[in-house]
Amino acid sequence: MKQWSVRLAVLVAILAAGASMRAEDKPAAAVHRNVKAEEFERLTKEPDTVVLDVRTPKEYADGHLKDAVLIDWNRKDFVDEVKKLDKRKTYLVYCAVGGRSAKACSKLDGLDFPKVVNLEGGIGAWKRAGKPIEK
Repeated sequence: MKQWSVRLAVLVAILAAGASMRAEDKPAAAVHRNVKAEEFERLTKEPDTVVLDVRTPKEYADGHLKDAVLIDWNRKDFVDEVKKLDKRKTYLVYCAVGGRSAKACSKLDGLDFPKVVNLEGGIGAWKRAGKPIEK
């Protein structure tokens, strides 16, 4: 019985040591950045970037950024689809006004995508800045 209590005490000590790890000792999760249309456009010309449109197929058909890949934020399998993406690339994410893309970027952050950029104001801001749209 005594051996069991010693083992239990050792196990409790090990667990307590792990639980007391300070937040600054834990690895930081990647956090996306938010940029305006000018910077977003500049980034689209960088190597290993993917422009990711998280709007609906109808919104995409009404006009999208050049070479944008569509993965609708509202799809039930959104997470499964983004998990298939290459984490070595930079993802430039946009939606209509910035809400869905911000959520999508946070989801990508949580999935450990290290290079994620959100277009502030979405495609609406892009259009107001006079940037090109394709249909």
